[in-house]
Amino acid sequence: MYDDRMVLCGSSAYEKKYYFNDDFDALPQQVKDELKILCVLFTEDVGGVLTLEFDDEGNLLLNTSAEEEDVLYDDIGSGLKIKQMQKEKAELFRSLELFYKVFFLGMDADEAAGKHEESGQEN
Repeated sequence: MYDDRMVLCGSSAYEKKYYFNDDFDALPQQVKDELKILCVLFTEDVGGVLTLEFDDEGNLLLNTSAEEEDVLYDDIGSGLKIKQMQKEKAELFRSLELFYKVFFLGMDADEAAGKHEESGQEN
């Protein structure tokens, strides 16, 4: 249906635009606002493009890229910023994964939460 990944949202420093997938319109407005702020601040800080996507198992992936000729893009800063966001927004990201697994992949809530806990305990 959506290939292997489904984009939740994204931001581009090049186009100065933010995209939110309307398939996720059921999310609370506060969550949508937080995602917008997160994405836009990221691209304003390090440049390039940031997308938040779900893989076919319901894991939330933060992907960043830059145009080849963009000499101002901070590749190292981008990686550090991603790690910082994953740490600071871990609860939000876990909730989004649970939402996706239940409403898009059709798992029951207990199964979705259990699968997430199992994957979170791996080292």
